[in-house]
Amino acid sequence: MYNILLAAVIVVSVIMVITIMMQPSKQNSAASAFTGGADQLFGKQKARGFEAVMQRSTAILGFVWMVLLFLLAYLSSK
Repeated sequence: MYNILLAAVIVVSVIMVITIMMQPSKQNSAASAFTGGADQLFGKQKARGFEAVMQRSTAILGFVWMVLLFLLAYLSSK
């Protein structure tokens, strides 16, 4: 069981890295690289389409990853 969960964590980790890298950049100018994009921090921009799907999938994969890690920690303590 432990090995199956460990393999699942590795697979979810790789998929999560891929989904994070596929997310579109929100920086529009070179100045955003220095300010960290703070000009859009309080903007009311809602994600739509592909961006929304990527944000949701990243959040779901992060949640699954955390649950798997907690299960691994529980199994390793036994």
